[in-house]
Amino acid sequence: MTRAGRKRSHRSRKKRITLALAPVAAVAVAVPLMNPAGAATPSEVSADCSADSDKLENCEFVDVQVKRDSLGPNQRVSAVTDNCGSTSTASKTFDVSTSVTRVIQLEDGFTAAADTKLGNSFFEIGLKFNTSEINITRDDKTTGLAFSRTDTVQADSVAFFMWSAKRTDVSGFLRATYKEPQDGQKVFFSPSEGGTSVHVFYPQILKNGTPDGRLWLRNVKCGTPEAAGLLNSTRALRSEPGFGEGGENVTDVDIPLSEIPAP
Repeated sequence: MTRAGRKRSHRSRKKRITLALAPVAAVAVAVPLMNPAGAATPSEVSADCSADSDKLENCEFVDVQVKRDSLGPNQRVSAVTDNCGSTSTASKTFDVSTSVTRVIQLEDGFTAAADTKLGNSFFEIGLKFNTSEINITRDDKTTGLAFSRTDTVQADSVAFFMWSAKRTDVSGFLRATYKEPQDGQKVFFSPSEGGTSVHVFYPQILKNGTPDGRLWLRNVKCGTPEAAGLLNSTRALRSEPGFGEGGENVTDVDIPLSEIPAP
């Protein structure tokens, strides 16, 4: 009698444990099935915003940080003049040409046309940071810098002009509002709310209408790896070191922008 009673008690405990675990397992299976149901990912938000998708009610750039006087890439903006083998300096004429425009850097490399909702948002943000002291290019129209100038090339050197545009760097994130809810919500962000990885670079323009920035004449000693790379390059644009960063074989001379003629 006693042994039979213990067996019945043991079986009933096992049954109760099984029944208690069953609902937990069911919930664990259901949760992952609900999560990925149509929510917009950051990359999809960027793509929809840049394409001005019909799914969107609105898309806007939300600024978080701003940095004035940010310098852009270092660009070679004239042909390379060769004075190799000469023991004296030489006066050479350089044709200098470059242009600046608003640059948008979204995380996935997307761009946005000016006539899209997002493009209009970038314009409005640019208007916010345009002041009487600092004039910036708010749209995607280019502003050029072109002139001829005679300068001194050092003995046994090659020389060319370098340029780095001065710009206002506004960073923030995208906020997209969809017409129809996706997974219970209509508003999504890229890359995230409060993020600063979306950059808009607004070129700064001088009062005479020319781009603001840093212009310098660079001399490079012949017979050096730096000079060989320049003379053998078939690319119009190369990645170059910044002002004063070229090393012992490179000499940089600042050119005041006040000496550059207005367009």
